[in-house]
Amino acid sequence: MFRHYLKITLAVSVISLLTACGDPSDAPTTSQAGAPQVTRYQVRDSFNVGEGVYVRALAIDRQDNTLWIGTSVGALEVDLVTRQLRGTYTRQQGLANEYVFSIFVDSQGNKWFGTDGGGASRYKNGEWKTYFPMHGLADYWIYSFAEQSDGTLWIGTWAGLNSIDKETGGFTTYLEELVNEWVYGLAVDSKDRLWIGTEGGVNMYDGKTWETWKHEDGLGAPDSDRSPVSTNTGLGTRSRHDLSVMALGMLTYNPNYVFDIQIDSQDNVWAGTWGGGVARYDGDKWTNFTARDGLAGNIVYSVAQGPDGVLWFGTNGGATRYDGSTWQTYTTNDRLLGNDVYSLAVDPAGDVWVGTRNGVVRLGK
Repeated sequence: MFRHYLKITLAVSVISLLTACGDPSDAPTTSQAGAPQVTRYQVRDSFNVGEGVYVRALAIDRQDNTLWIGTSVGALEVDLVTRQLRGTYTRQQGLANEYVFSIFVDSQGNKWFGTDGGGASRYKNGEWKTYFPMHGLADYWIYSFAEQSDGTLWIGTWAGLNSIDKETGGFTTYLEELVNEWVYGLAVDSKDRLWIGTEGGVNMYDGKTWETWKHEDGLGAPDSDRSPVSTNTGLGTRSRHDLSVMALGMLTYNPNYVFDIQIDSQDNVWAGTWGGGVARYDGDKWTNFTARDGLAGNIVYSVAQGPDGVLWFGTNGGATRYDGSTWQTYTTNDRLLGNDVYSLAVDPAGDVWVGTRNGVVRLGK
C-alpha cells in the first residue's frame, strides 16, 4: 500500500508525496467459510488531504485517465496510471470557491465544479469560467450535475434545478415542478429521462411530464430502530454546513432526504436516503435495502456502479459492495480513512475510490 499526503492551503498549494513499500497484508482474501467466495478488495493507495478536510466529490475523466477529487479546501487531479498528483486547484487558479460539493466531466471533456456559495465553475482547455445567478444560475450553492444525450447539462442547486441549452448557453430554472427545491442527486437513464433526488423526495422529468415519489410511495425503509427525526436541513445552513447525522447521541431519520441518485445498467434507479437505506425503483415499485440486509449503514451518501455491474454504496458506516446477492462492507478496520463515505467513483480498471473525511483510498483486488 502506498500512502500519499496531498496538502492544500488557500493561498499557496503545498504538495508533498510520500510513499512506502507495500504491506504483506495487502494479499487478496475471500469471504468467510460458508459464504459465497467473493474476493475482498484491499486498500492499495491512501491519499491524505489534511486533518478534518472533507472529500465530498469524486469523478473519473476517462479521456485524460485522471481522477478529480473535490474537497472542502480545493480540488485535486490525480493520474490514474502513475497515482501521482497532476494539479491542485483553488481560487488562486480560478476555482470559484474552495469547498467543492460536486464534480462532473461532460461528454466534451469539460470539468464542472459545484461549490459552496461560489456558483458553478467550468474548466475547459485550461481555462476557467464561473457561473453565478447573474448568468441565470438558480443559486450559488451547487450540488450535482447530469447530461442528456443531446448535450443538455442539468445542474442541481439549493434553490431549484437548472438546465443549460448547449446551443445558446442560456439557463432555464425549474422550481415549482420539484417536490423540494434542495436538489442533491441527478442522473439520466437510457430513455433520456432525468431523475432528481431532493431533500423532499424524488422527481422524474421525461421532457414533458413530471412524476414524484416520497416515503409514502415506498421511498426509504421504515424506521425500525425508532431513530429521532432529523431537523437538519440543507446539511446545515447556507453559512454553516453541518454534516452531523446525530441527535441526542442517536442516528437521525429523514427518508425523503435523498443524497444521491444512480441509474444502473438495467435502468433501475437507486436512491441513497437519510436513514431509510438505499431504495431501488424498477419502474414499478420501490424496494429498500438497509443494514439488516447487509448495508454498512442506513444513511447512504453516495452510490456508484462499476464496469462489472456491481454497485457500491457510501454510508455512515463504511462502503458496501453489492453484486445482486452478496454484500461486503469496508470500514476503518479495512484501512478506510473514515466510516462516513461521502463520495465514490469506480475507474475503468474496476478500482474503487472512496472519499471520506481526511482523504481518499483506492480499493483494488
